Amino acid sequence: MTGTPAIGWIGLGKLGLPIATRIAEAGYRVTGHDPVAARLALAQERGIVPAQGPEEAARQDIVFSCLPDDKALRMAALGDGGLLASMRGGAIFAEASTVSPEVSAEVAQAAGPAGIAYLRLPVSGNASIAHTGNLTCFASGPRAAFDAAQPVLAAFTRAQLWLGEGDEARYAKLAVNLMLAATAVMMGESLALARKGNIGWRDMLNVLADSAAASPMVKYKVGPLAERDFSSTFSCHQMAKDLDLILGAARAGNVPMPLTALTRETYAAIIGMGGGEDDFIAPVRHVERLAGLGEPTE
Repeated sequence: MTGTPAIGWIGLGKLGLPIATRIAEAGYRVTGHDPVAARLALAQERGIVPAQGPEEAARQDIVFSCLPDDKALRMAALGDGGLLASMRGGAIFAEASTVSPEVSAEVAQAAGPAGIAYLRLPVSGNASIAHTGNLTCFASGPRAAFDAAQPVLAAFTRAQLWLGEGDEARYAKLAVNLMLAATAVMMGESLALARKGNIGWRDMLNVLADSAAASPMVKYKVGPLAERDFSSTFSCHQMAKDLDLILGAARAGNVPMPLTALTRETYAAIIGMGGGEDDFIAPVRHVERLAGLGEPTE
């Protein structure tokens, strides 16, 4: 690949569109496709060339996809009419979805004989910060493909971590999301206990943010929790999907995960009570209800 690569983008949803926009703003020609006409029109307003179909977007030097789940990736990438069948030999397929290692391996098996360099590229962060360029990406696959794509990755991420030649990036993303889910549940239990001990709501949030338990996620969530804002940056439905992927990978690898199974049940309860579209920090409110606590007064 010589010169400035042409970029294809499949999946212009809440996360895909701001990422593709940043790449276009960095000076790359981005040809994008999404089955939803309104998303495609919005992408055109942001400097992305609308593709007539996924095949046109796939005929570029580096083709990204950002899709909701395993089923969507299989449908988009595999088969006679899929992306891999439309891509040119020598192109790079940079797949940015959060999917299982199993479906990722299926894509790898199809990409190799076609002469396509398959780069697993899940991103860490959410749609609310994607437009700022502060996402992180985990990468695995051919090192030469990572090196070729890295200038493009730098347009929408603050850090790019290459982890190996196989599906290492998939496991890294699942491991990170497991920590986020478990932290959300632990915060719920910690805050409920503190309220039972008559500690003020904002006081305890400040304690957590300035303690040994503080993490970037804890600090990030202190503000919304102080205002009791559970509007979604990453929903409980999405977290439950990822926990299912995590548990599936754990079973395949014979890794015992009793805490993860309990965490998944917490999200199942929240979804069953109608909170599936609430932010993944909703276990805080869920534990309060179980503990007989209402809304905090301070």
